[in-house]
Amino acid sequence: CKNLQKYLASEFEMKSLGDLKYFLGIEVARSKHGIFLSQRKYVLDLLAKTRMLDCKPIDTPSKQNHKLELYPDQVPIDKERYQRLVEKLNYLAHTRPDIAYAVSVVSQFMHSPSEDHMGVVMCVLWYLKVTPGKGLMFSKYGHTDVEGYTDTDWAGSVTNRCFTSGYFTFVGGNLVT
Repeated sequence: CKNLQKYLASEFEMKSLGDLKYFLGIEVARSKHGIFLSQRKYVLDLLAKTRMLDCKPIDTPSKQNHKLELYPDQVPIDKERYQRLVEKLNYLAHTRPDIAYAVSVVSQFMHSPSEDHMGVVMCVLWYLKVTPGKGLMFSKYGHTDVEGYTDTDWAGSVTNRCFTSGYFTFVGGNLVT
C-alpha cells in the first residue's frame, strides 16, 4: 500500500488525509478484525426525509412469498416519488444485502408502480427502522478463496412466468457481490 502511495505521489500532486472514515454516504470503521462498511447516517436521513423516523418497525424487508405483478386497474401513484425511493434503496443495497432482493423486485416496476409496489417499498423502510446500522464486515482472513452461490426459482413471475435468479460471491469469506 505504501509503495502504491509513493508511486502515485511521484506521478500526481496529492496529500494523505489518513484512513478513510466516510465516503459517498458509506461509513468506514476499521478494527483489528477487519473493515466494517455501513450506511447508518444514510438510512436515518432517508427515514427522516420520508417522515418515517417514528414508523412502526418490522422484522423482515418483505413478506414471504409475496408476488408482485403489474396492476393496470389500480390507481396510479406518484411515479417520481416511487422512483426516487427505489433509487435510494438500490444505493443502500450496496452495503445491505438483506434488502437487495426486495429492492430488485420493486425496481422491476419503475415504469408503472402501483399502491401494492409502494407498499413493499414502505415495508423495506419499516425494516430499516429496526436495522439502521447493519452493514458489511470485511474480515481479515489469511486466504483469498473465491466462493460463489446461486439460486433461481421456476417461473416465479406472476406476470410473464419468467424466473428470478440471484447470486452471492465471497472472496476470503467476505461478501463482494
